[in-house]
Amino acid sequence: MKIVEVKNLVKNYNSVRAVDDVSFYVEKGECFGLLGPNGAGKSTIIKVIYGFSPATSGSVRIFGMDIRSQATKIKRKIGVMPQEENLDIELSVMENLIVYARFFDIPTKKAKILAEQLLSFMGLEEKKDANVRSLSGGMKKSLLLVRALINDPDLIILDEPTVGLDPHLRQNVWERLSDLKKMGKTLILTTHYMEEAERLCDRVAIMDEGKIVIIDETKALLQKYGGNLEDVYLKVTGKRLKI
Repeated sequence: MKIVEVKNLVKNYNSVRAVDDVSFYVEKGECFGLLGPNGAGKSTIIKVIYGFSPATSGSVRIFGMDIRSQATKIKRKIGVMPQEENLDIELSVMENLIVYARFFDIPTKKAKILAEQLLSFMGLEEKKDANVRSLSGGMKKSLLLVRALINDPDLIILDEPTVGLDPHLRQNVWERLSDLKKMGKTLILTTHYMEEAERLCDRVAIMDEGKIVIIDETKALLQKYGGNLEDVYLKVTGKRLKI
C-alpha cells in the first residue's frame, strides 16, 4: 500500500528551482530516506508533503488524498518533526505537549497520559515539568519527536532528526525510530548522515541540485556500488557529500 505518492514535483522560489521534477512513493511500514547535502532540495520536498509550502507543479497524494485539497484531513494522520526548533519556550515540557494536542482535539486529560507515555519512551519523563528554556539542545530535539507522536500518527515525517546531536543522543533517537518502525509506523526522513540512512532506511533517494539522482533499496545500492552510502553518493553524483 502506497502511503505517499509524489509525481513530477516542481518547486520554484522566484527564479530558483529548488525541486526539479521529482517522483517517488513510500509504502506502508517502510522508512524512506531523502539523502543529500544541504541545498539539495530535501527539506523543500518535506515541506510540500506536509502542506507547509505549496508545490509549483506536480502532485502529492498522502493516504490517497491530495495535499492541495485535503490538507486538513491529512494533517490529522501525520506527525512532523521539523528541522527548525519551534517549541514554546515560555511553557513547560508538559504544557507544550498539551497545547499541541489541542490541534487534534485531544482532551487535556488524555493528552497528559499520552505525553507521559511518550516522554518515558524518549527518556524525558523527569523533565516533564521543566521549562523548555532549561533543556539542552538534544533534549529539545527529543521533545520535538515526542510532540510529533502525540496524535499517534500513521506517517511520521522527520527533517534532519539528529543534526547537531552528540553521538550518544543520536544513537538514542535512532533506537526510538527503529522502535517506531517495529510498531508498523511509516517514516520519511531527510538526512546527510550516511550511518543514519544505512541504519534506518529501507529505501533511499539520493538527491543533488533539486533532482533525484538514484532511488533504490539501501541494501541494493550498497551491493551494486560497494562500500557505504558515502561511496554510493560519490559514484552516482561524481561528488563527495558536503555537509
